[in-house]
Amino acid sequence: MASDPEDGQYSHGDSEKAVPVDLKNAEHILENIADFDDPNLDREHVLEGVLEDDSPYPEVRSAVANTDDPEIPVSTLRAYVMGLFWAILIPGLNQFFYFRYPSVNIASFVGQLLSFPMGRAWAKFMPNWRVFGYQLNPAPFTIKEHVLVTIMASVGAISAYATDVVAVQRVYYGQNYNFGYQWMIVMSTQMIGFSIGGILRRFLVNPPSMIWPINLVTCALFNTLHSQVYTGIGNHGGISRERFFVYVWLAGVLWYFVPGYFFQALSYFSWVCWIAPNNIIVNQLFGYVSGLGMSVITFDWAQITYVINPIATPWWAAANVGAGFAFFFWFLVPCLYYTNTWYSKYLPMSTRTSYDNTGAAYNITRIINTDTSFNITAYREYSPLFLSTTFALSYGLSFASMSATLVHALLFFRKQIWIQSRRSMHEQADIHARLMSKYKQVPEWWYMLIFATMFVIGVVSIELWHTEFPVWAFCLSLVVAFVYVIPIGMIQAITNQQIGLNVITELIVGYALPGRPIAMMLFKTWGYMSMYQALVFTSDFKLGHYMKIPPRTMFWCQIVATMVSGTVQLGVQAWMFSNIPDICSPTQPNGFICPNTEVFGTASFIWGVIGPQRQFSSGQVYHGLVYFFLIGALCPLAAWIVSLKWPHSFIRYVNFPIIFSGTGYIPPASAVNYVPWTVVAFVFNYVIRRRHFSWWTKYNYVLAAALDSGLAVSIVLDFFILQYPANGTIGINNIQKWWGNTVFLDTADGKAMPLLQPPAGGTFGPTHW
Repeated sequence: MASDPEDGQYSHGDSEKAVPVDLKNAEHILENIADFDDPNLDREHVLEGVLEDDSPYPEVRSAVANTDDPEIPVSTLRAYVMGLFWAILIPGLNQFFYFRYPSVNIASFVGQLLSFPMGRAWAKFMPNWRVFGYQLNPAPFTIKEHVLVTIMASVGAISAYATDVVAVQRVYYGQNYNFGYQWMIVMSTQMIGFSIGGILRRFLVNPPSMIWPINLVTCALFNTLHSQVYTGIGNHGGISRERFFVYVWLAGVLWYFVPGYFFQALSYFSWVCWIAPNNIIVNQLFGYVSGLGMSVITFDWAQITYVINPIATPWWAAANVGAGFAFFFWFLVPCLYYTNTWYSKYLPMSTRTSYDNTGAAYNITRIINTDTSFNITAYREYSPLFLSTTFALSYGLSFASMSATLVHALLFFRKQIWIQSRRSMHEQADIHARLMSKYKQVPEWWYMLIFATMFVIGVVSIELWHTEFPVWAFCLSLVVAFVYVIPIGMIQAITNQQIGLNVITELIVGYALPGRPIAMMLFKTWGYMSMYQALVFTSDFKLGHYMKIPPRTMFWCQIVATMVSGTVQLGVQAWMFSNIPDICSPTQPNGFICPNTEVFGTASFIWGVIGPQRQFSSGQVYHGLVYFFLIGALCPLAAWIVSLKWPHSFIRYVNFPIIFSGTGYIPPASAVNYVPWTVVAFVFNYVIRRRHFSWWTKYNYVLAAALDSGLAVSIVLDFFILQYPANGTIGINNIQKWWGNTVFLDTADGKAMPLLQPPAGGTFGPTHW
């Protein structure tokens, strides 16, 4: 075998490796790296990578080796057994706690970390017997096996979106369909996404410009754990990356207990509000709970990385998000709020709750009949639905991002899409693609066969059971996913930011199938989640591409893990609804109140029962937001025109889809999740990258991995040690009530107070609706 069996490192003697490139060919290669003006392409450092036959992107060079040893064991019985273990355990636990509040999510980082000592222990203690002809312990645990196990663990780590449909049907609509129906809609939505991702990998995986920054964090962690040495690390002195990781990881694990439990005011560090706790305007501007967060500071990494890890996000992309946040939420929102647009002064500045015309939470049960159908008379007697200013604006920004994404892709990506549709893997101007071209590829008809099979299963599920979801609408939902997956995938691959389709799918189905909440949920699930799952699998494809996992091995491990994890999630959910008394009741004694199911169910009422026509059509309160579609289409056009005149100006870094969609987590996110996030991205990916490039090359992605994985482990420990026991009553009379855990809540911001109160016994808003 060509690798050192003791540690699984790449051999520097026999492995496929980089070959220096002739200088006269460097410029030719450089021209083929990206077929669009790529803001990630740093010409100051790109030639170094080209001459060494490494990635032209220093971010990739620092995290990914430009060598490969095809003989390193990967598709072993050990890897599949361990992968299946984590594909059962993590999805099962996450699904169990998904219905509980407070909850915990066991991130894939936990599986990645714990599978490492598990694999080493297996290699040390397990006898090397043969089972069905396969060796039980073929060699020391290798880095490629570790990647395979981690991918299987992460495929189903997040609760499948379709399980929410099943739960809402049961809780709110009294539809308790059998396990066959549940399994079919879960598998169809998950596997259609897998097939789309596989078909489109030539656009989103093979090109070197599709760097998928978040994968670089994972690659850096793999290479650190397995002590890999490669040229991209650079020659910076100091402690080893392994020791650096351990120090930061331990600090991250220990520190989260402080802002996460003992001193939560460090997390919501709205210090200005503590000075003037009853001044509503000050609290609206500087608060973190329901305000605009101009206090700027937090000491909680969980808040900073809530959206995505800023250390892994290119600075120019983070700058677009930060600029969008500053303009829309620090400038436009106050203008709208304090001019009482949409009657906003009677509502909190920023919440995720919907309200009636008395300022109380909107009572959906007052406008639906016993069979959950819409009661128009009761609706007219009760109230239109109102949203906080940030919540309403978030819909407008979502509309803008949808049109901006298509126009941006047409203007800026059309050449890349056309060229990649005809370019094979070995023709890519990238060492990683050329190394991967030596492996047998997965024929596209394999993915097409899966798509056809899952399409049929989807049709069967909506036709055999009462869903009011016609086949033509099912096809339309998949068309929406197909239209957007390449533009959104390309933007995510270069910016680390994903644009969601949830709002646009809700809008389309709300107009196309009014008064059908089940159909609305299913349309959104196939339309939005097919695209989302396609990009999840595509990201995993790129991880396998970077770590040189054979494509056919990736194919089978993802299929097996997806089917197993989805079945486990449904099994856990079915057991819970059959064995936990009063599950999803607000008074459930063990905390299984199903907060996510409630949100999903409320959305089905708002979009499927009330419908968007009563929110956004002409004459309705929020009709003005539909003009954001036009704004979103015009802005990329303007940027493109400017780029034709001044191609090397700052306009090449302006990305309007990201400006509009980067703040898409608001609400429930707030400024505490964006302002410090932007500052951290600026410090590491602009200041340190420019002034201390060798340090950045060696440690940047290791730091990101250590902070995120330390946080993931600490959250699990915090939950099971301090919150889950005694139903969260540990320290209820001391730690939970001291000033550091209550000061940020005992303010107008923490209480979400509006600027104005309706007249006593009266209402606000329009007189007719």
